[in-house]
Amino acid sequence: MNLSDRGQVTKDGIRLYEKSDFAGMHTAGALAAQILDDIAEHVFVGQSTREIDRIIEEKVNAAGATSATIGYKGYQHASCISVNHVVCHGIPGDKKLKDGDILNIDVTVIVDGWFGDTSRMYVAGKLSRKAERLIQVTHDALMLGIEAVKPGNTFGDIGHAIQSYVESQRMSVVRDFCGHGLGLVFHAPPNVLHYGRPGTGAVLQEGMFFTIEPMVNLGRAETKVLADDWTAVTRDKSLSAQFEHSIGVTGSGAEIFTLSPKGTFHPTYQS
Repeated sequence: MNLSDRGQVTKDGIRLYEKSDFAGMHTAGALAAQILDDIAEHVFVGQSTREIDRIIEEKVNAAGATSATIGYKGYQHASCISVNHVVCHGIPGDKKLKDGDILNIDVTVIVDGWFGDTSRMYVAGKLSRKAERLIQVTHDALMLGIEAVKPGNTFGDIGHAIQSYVESQRMSVVRDFCGHGLGLVFHAPPNVLHYGRPGTGAVLQEGMFFTIEPMVNLGRAETKVLADDWTAVTRDKSLSAQFEHSIGVTGSGAEIFTLSPKGTFHPTYQS
């Protein structure tokens, strides 16, 4: 049997993994989270995102793992680094970080066939009050989404938990990008929307593995993709933030595979 064919598949096309598969996801997720812990000291004013990416690739290789993004649909970097009004899929480059820049670093590694996918926010220099609030709301929205994960709930419940909180804070949820199933593949059903109505969408079942990764804008929700066909930015050039965890549905809730070993998932060190 092909490893990617293991477990049952629901009528919605979502694979249900076995309890024994959680260990592999924890191992892959822990490595991705460890790399994001370790990269924090390399985020500072004057640093280039290309150099941050080089260090990430070095750490992936040193761990004996594989980068899931190098070579994926032609992409050639070990991370996506999205600065300020870049929503996601920012390409590392030579531009230097400035004081007050906020950035999301997204890393996916493959360990023994299992995919560990996570992202979090970082700050170069002094954090502005509005950026601090954006980061906090985005972090809390992710955690509220994870709290909605338990068998019998729906993916609409996850999206609603995120959307209702973000909009209550007078910010907007990006609708053009979403979370996704993963496990022994990088992207698989379901699409995990960060907005929605309670009780709608597929029903959550034990053994589902997926990411929740809300992108939140200070301004309007609309995005556009630049000519490089990767970089997505806010149309109104407002600041954007994102946090991402990979999780598995258990009999009673969710296990987070990508918890920060140092407890530094949030840039002010709230795990």
